[in-house]
Amino acid sequence: MQQAITHLIRRNPFGTMDVPEPDDSEVRNYAATATLSGDAADANAAAWAIAASPSDPPEGCWQSRWNGGADPTIAGDTSDRWKEGRAEIRITGGRIYLRFDWDNGRRHGLIDAAREGADRLVGKYINLTTPAITRPWVGRVVDDTRIDGCFPNGRLDFRR
Repeated sequence: MQQAITHLIRRNPFGTMDVPEPDDSEVRNYAATATLSGDAADANAAAWAIAASPSDPPEGCWQSRWNGGADPTIAGDTSDRWKEGRAEIRITGGRIYLRFDWDNGRRHGLIDAAREGADRLVGKYINLTTPAITRPWVGRVVDDTRIDGCFPNGRLDFRR
């Protein structure tokens, strides 16, 4: 007879599967070369989400969108198509956790990131629906309504 593991502790405040090794060498190597300008020419500069009342710190409800990878739930999906959804940000123990969804809430992801300086976030993403998919992620907090983000295959941005 198998026993349930009842002492499992999660790092993230959402109680989902944790991002494995969010500060590993793959993340560090990607962060060393990834840049986000945060200017008006950035793909995330134009408003695409419904504006909400911002708060400081960035915890709370956001909108998310990503591109640069095929979504198996969408027939004929291409890597440049934006997939939009909802997001929530929580800060715990010096880490920033960004949980987001797409495909009308049927698919989910989680980013576990550390703040580097005033506006840079460095960490890793896990696809919670398909946990074998993990990618390094770098973000730039442009202001309290916009976080620009990138991973090796494309973009993963947040707005509110």
